[in-house]
Parts: sequence; C-alpha cells; structure tokens
Amino acid sequence: MAMAVAQHRESSGGSINNHLCADTGKYVRYTTEQLEALERVYAECPKPSSLRRQQLIRECPILSNIEPKQIKVWFQNRRCREKQRKESSRLQTVNRKLSAMNKLLMEENDRLQKQVSQLVCENGYMRQQLHTVNASGATDASCDSAVTTPQQHSMRDSNNPAGLLSIAEETLAEFLSKATGTAVDWVQMPGMKPGPDSVGIFAISQRCSGVAARACGLVGLEPTKIAEILKDRPSWFRDCRSLEVFTTFPAGNGGTIELVYTQTYAPTTLAPARDFWTLRYTKSLDNGSLVVCERSLSGSGAGPNAAAAAQFVRAEMLPSGYLIRPCDGGGSIIHIVDHLNLQAWSVPEVLRSLYESSKVVAQKMTIAALRYIRQIAQETSGEIVYGFGRQPAVLRTFSQRLSRGFNDAVNGFNDDGWSLMNCEGAEDVIIAVNTTKNLTTSNSINSLSFLGGILCARASMLLQDVPAVVLVRFLREHRSEWADFNVDAYSATSLKACSYAYPGMRPTRFTGSQIIMPLGHTIEQEEMLEVIRLEGHSLAQEDAFVARDIHLLQICSGIDEHAVGACAELVFAPIDEMFPDDAPLLPSGFRIIPLDSKSGYAQDTMTTHRTLDLTSSLEAGPATNPSSGDGSPSQGMRSVLTISFQFPFESGLQENVATMAHQYVRSVISSVQRVAMAISPSGSSPALGPKLSPGSPEALTLAQWICQSYSYYLGAELLRSDSIGGDSVLKHLWHHQDAILCCSLKSLPVFIFANQAGLDMLETTLMALQDITLDKIFNEPGRKSLCADFAKLMQQGFTNLPSGICMSTMDRHVSYERAIGWKVLAAEENTVHCLAFSFVNWSFV
Repeated sequence: MAMAVAQHRESSGGSINNHLCADTGKYVRYTTEQLEALERVYAECPKPSSLRRQQLIRECPILSNIEPKQIKVWFQNRRCREKQRKESSRLQTVNRKLSAMNKLLMEENDRLQKQVSQLVCENGYMRQQLHTVNASGATDASCDSAVTTPQQHSMRDSNNPAGLLSIAEETLAEFLSKATGTAVDWVQMPGMKPGPDSVGIFAISQRCSGVAARACGLVGLEPTKIAEILKDRPSWFRDCRSLEVFTTFPAGNGGTIELVYTQTYAPTTLAPARDFWTLRYTKSLDNGSLVVCERSLSGSGAGPNAAAAAQFVRAEMLPSGYLIRPCDGGGSIIHIVDHLNLQAWSVPEVLRSLYESSKVVAQKMTIAALRYIRQIAQETSGEIVYGFGRQPAVLRTFSQRLSRGFNDAVNGFNDDGWSLMNCEGAEDVIIAVNTTKNLTTSNSINSLSFLGGILCARASMLLQDVPAVVLVRFLREHRSEWADFNVDAYSATSLKACSYAYPGMRPTRFTGSQIIMPLGHTIEQEEMLEVIRLEGHSLAQEDAFVARDIHLLQICSGIDEHAVGACAELVFAPIDEMFPDDAPLLPSGFRIIPLDSKSGYAQDTMTTHRTLDLTSSLEAGPATNPSSGDGSPSQGMRSVLTISFQFPFESGLQENVATMAHQYVRSVISSVQRVAMAISPSGSSPALGPKLSPGSPEALTLAQWICQSYSYYLGAELLRSDSIGGDSVLKHLWHHQDAILCCSLKSLPVFIFANQAGLDMLETTLMALQDITLDKIFNEPGRKSLCADFAKLMQQGFTNLPSGICMSTMDRHVSYERAIGWKVLAAEENTVHCLAFSFVNWSFV
C-alpha cells in the first residue's frame, strides 16, 4: 500500500496539472476534460463561491469524483498562476525599458565624454595660440577652432536635381554629428531634470550659429510608425500652419528625397509668420536605424511663388531631423534635433528673445515632438482612458482644431479670406473680417452657411512682473471677473442659428456658477481639454424659457509652475450641449509668452507697434523700476499677452457686431490689466497702494491696525521695531514669512486681505480672495477646533490654534505649526474692524 502511494506521488509530481489538496495533503491529478471544464468556469468567474463550486460538480459529471475543497484549491492555484504570469510580464516589460534607457544613458555619457575631451583640446589649442601669435591672431585662430555648422553649407542651390543627392548625404552626415556626436555644444535644458520618470533627455545649444535643441528618449512604437507621425508636422506642431511636399523621388540608394514647403504661425500679432523651403531625406541605415533629416535650400525660384508667401519671412533650417533606432523587445530609441535660424532681425526688439533662444525652440518643437509620440504610444497601448466616451483621437483632433482656429485668428492671413476693417486713427484693437471663411465640418449638413461671416478682434499687450501661470489660472477659474455672459450667449446662439442675435439680444444674467468638467489631458498634464458650463438666468420673467446654460470647449496649458513650457494658453469655443464630434468651432482666448529678461527692450521700438500702447498703465510707477532691488523673483520679468476673440455675424449686421466686438475686447483688456496689477508681486507692493474691497480702509491703514492690535492683545510685536514707521509697515507686513489673512465679521466670515505668503498659501489673488470664506480653508478637524476657539477669540480678543491642515483653492493640503487669531481694532473708532489670522511655518503637504 505504501509503495502504491509513493508511485502515485512520483507519477503525479512532475505534471503541471497536479494540485495539492489542502485537507488530505495528497496530490490530485485532473484529466484533460476536467481541466477544460474548470478553465471554462474560470474564464467566466475566477473566484466562484462555495455554492457555485457545488453547482459545478452537479452540472459536470466528469467532476463528480473531485471534492469541493479540492476544486477550491484548484481555483486558488489558478489565480496565483495568473497573477504570477501578469507580474512576470510586467517585470519583463520594465526590464526591457530600463535596459533601453541604460543603453541610451551610456551612449549619452560617451558623447559627453567626447565633448569634454574636445573642449579640453580646444582650450589647449587656444592657450598655445595665445603664446605664439599676437592677440588678434589668437582671436581669429580661436574662432576658427570652434565647432560650428559652416554657414556656406546651410543654404545650397537646388536648381540642379543631380546635386540633391549630394546635399542629402551631407545633411545626413551633419545631422548625425549633432544627434549623437559633438558638432554642437549641448547643455542640459534648464528646468528639465533627467530621471527614470522623465520624458527624455533634453539639451539646448550654445556657441553655434542659429538656435538648436536636442532630445532623446524611449518610445513604445516601431520606427516606421514614428517616422510617419513626425513627418506629418501639422498634426503635432501647433505652430505649423501647413506642410506641402512638392516633389518626391527615390535617391537611388534606398532613400527618398522630398522638396517640402512649410508655413508656421506667428505667436503674436506683433511679428510676421515664418516659412521654410527644405530638402527632406529619409533613409534606413545599415544598423537598422531609420533617419529623417532636413535642411533649407536656396536658389532662384526656390519654393512657391512670392504671392503665396507674401505674409511670411523665409527662415532657415540647418541640418535637423530624427534618428530612430529599434529596441530589443519592441519600441524605439529616438533622437531629435531642431536647428533653426529664425531671422530675429525681422521682429521688434521686444520680441527678439523669442527668436534667438534655443530654449524656446526646444519648448515649442523638440519637446512637443517627443511628448506627442509618447502620447500616441500610450493611447495605442490602452494606458490612457478618457471620459465622456470619446476616443483619444477625437479629443486630440478637438485640441488641434482649437489651437489652429486661434492661430488663424491671431495671424489673419489674406489667403484665408481675412481683411482689416477701415478704422479711424490708430487703434489698439485690430478688427479683421472674413466673409469667405467656411466653418463646414465633416458633415456638410452642419455647415454654417447662414452666417454673413466671421469677425475677429485681436490685440497684444506687454505685461510687467506678472507670472503667466498665475494669470492663466485666474482667467480659467474666475471667468466672471473678465467675461460677459451676454457676449458668450451671443456667440453660442449665433452658432446655433437661433432666432435672435445681436443687437436686440435678450438680457441674461450670469449667476457666477462655472462648472469645469475634465475631458482629457496629455500624459504630463501640460495641456488639459475640458468642457465649461456657464449657468445663466433670464432677467425677464416672461423670457424664462430662453434662459439656458452655455457650454464651452476649452484647452488650458501652462498652468503647472513646475512644467517647462513656451507659453501659457487659455483657448475656448462655444459648443452645443450635445457636443458632436464634427461640431463647428470658433476659438477665442489668451496666450501669454514669457520674454527672456536678459534681452534688452528698447522703448522706441515699442512705440512703432500700436498694440503695445495697451501697456501704458503697467509701465508707470515704481512697479516697473528695475533698480528697486527688492529681491522679488518676478522683478524685471516681462511677457507678451495676445488676445483674440471671434464673433459670427449675419448679413447686414457686420458694423453692429464690429462695434460690440471692439467694446468687448477693450473691456476684457481693462479687466486683464486690473487682474495683472493684483497678481503682480510688484503691483501688490506698498508703493502701488492697492485698494481693498469697498468700505475697507486702504492697505496701509489696515496694516497699521493689524500690527497695533497684535501688540495690544498679545503683548508682542508682529514686526520688528525698525519697520513700523511710515509706509514700511505695509511693505514688511506684505513680505512677512507667515501667512497673514484678515476676514470680515459677518455671520459667514469672508477674507478681505492677505499678505503675499497668505495668497501663496491659499494659491489665490487679492481679487479672488473675497470669494473665499474662513471655514472653507480648514479641514473637518480644523473647523471643529476653530468653532471651539472662536468664542474665546471674540471674548478675550485673541486665541491660539494648534497645528493642523488647511486647504488651498487648488485643493492642495497645507500644514501649519500653529495659528494665531486676534481682533483688528479701528484706531479712530476703537471698534472691531475685522479678524486677523497668522499661520506660522506653513508648507504644502
């Protein structure tokens, strides 16, 4: 008997179909039919209940000799094997990714070692020349030794087709020397920290002709697919207006040569757009890599005729492109190089930093290309799931249409049908009209053929010491501070061909309720797509049936202060609440582009551009004094804000809509200037003397009351004794390290003032502060503690709150070591004016 048991164990131990029975300690061998039956049940229900297992035994006679506990053990083992299989697959994928990234980093390290060696050799050569020749000769020799792309090779005559292959091979060699070699002196991209979770490795150029940027990273797509996507530049480069391939022919060595004409948008209304006439060379290398390289061509008749490019400045593309190498186990390693000469001489001095910065090229082109490829790869693998039942490609198309529509309105190209309206005198707001613009969609039934045309009001203004991130956040979250609900309603109803339109539009009141519904975002959330619902009510009771909500489709980018981006944008368009995939869009919005503070800004240059006159209110007073030396990180920072609003109009109403558009955009500009003043660190300084809400004293008076009351109730000084005289009280209170906030004495206390630390803690502005109540900033334990100590505060005049957690307006948790609350007495009347709170040693959790 013992021998039989041993033989049974030996025969069953080597089979993968043997399973341990928990109650007997013996192995059980299942037949093929039994395993098939169990697998079928497992596919439907991996974790069956006891009743389900008993039912399985009754329904399947082939399992009648198996005990329920044995079947339970089989399902446990089956789930364990499935979990192990998935984890093994995941670890294999991670291992392949890490191996590829390790290879990439080792190659990058080798390249940097070569670059260091080359720089050491150049340095030694320069030292030798300084000792052997005179100073001028040494200077010439040192310049000759610098590694640059020869200017004479960057533009070649393309009239002779026989010479195109030679140009293509030279382009390939020069591109590879930049992508993997030392032809350009690369430095790490500021703000981009390499690491296992980063998008890739980014670098920008120094000491070379033109401006260049470089990126390399791992992408989960095959090389041919990546090349196909990147060659379609308008699909991922938002500033690309069009790309047309004029000629395509085989190169004779397995490669393909194309002659390409590309147009790019201008980012603002202050500069002309750019175009390129290039040779593009696609070739597979012997090591299996795929290369797409490109460079500008020159010569008589190069590119389209002058009429087609009348509104463009011809820019130069030095050898650039993509090196795509397949990885073991799938995916590809990609190297991207963008090297341009954007002809900065053709733009005003105030904007030249945008055209002379390799950082801007990296932000707008190089990083965008790699991010887009990674986005497509993750969408293809199913890693990204969007709401509202929309496919990623559909949402991506909506974002592209919004960006393209906004760029079209900002640039106003003649060949698109735009023309300037006659205006008397120099106007800050440019009004353009387009009576030929066709807003047809993929479904011709939805075309807006009833419209008389589209009218656009656009302007650009210079902002001083205004963080772009904060301004765009405010415009996004506080639409009622700058927008007019009636104008939004007009655009929405006109697009829906309602029976009433401007003028004579029924009055509607915006309730201030704005609901933001996320729709999708890019993998690093540098851009968000969302639907905005604005709730409105009719002012007349008999018109209640026409009161309706307004829906906007909106993209917002550049609101993450830790992200590296070329600009911050808020672009929106009215949509129908049904939101069809082919909905017509008429985008409007804002674009804020930071300017390099190192560049000079000539005032006489600004005066030649009438739209810059809008900054007059920001260019006066101590706020613009660069020598103030207050240590503010935003001091001297400038940016260009471009505003563009589009309005549909019916035939015969063009003049009326033009008047409305001009007035509306002027009001938006005034609102934005007011907001910019409020959120500017220098604009909120004591020198500017900001006003508080109606009925409140000026900031200086309130600051004095806060300090005097703190000393009266707590017996200590809030500020140093040498900082309590004159205007310095407000200045030192404003820059105090603790968050100091004041709230009203209403039954529901509302904040009326905060210093810079308080605004930073709540992540808000002075203007938006008055929408926040005291109870909203505390979590539940904090509210209970506040209620318990509030009576004490009102009775004895002050109270100490223990450490706790509060919430910013961006729903971020803020911890503080302790908080102090005290009454603020009005000195003249000796009455309680408000309550003040000081949060000590606060920080984001």
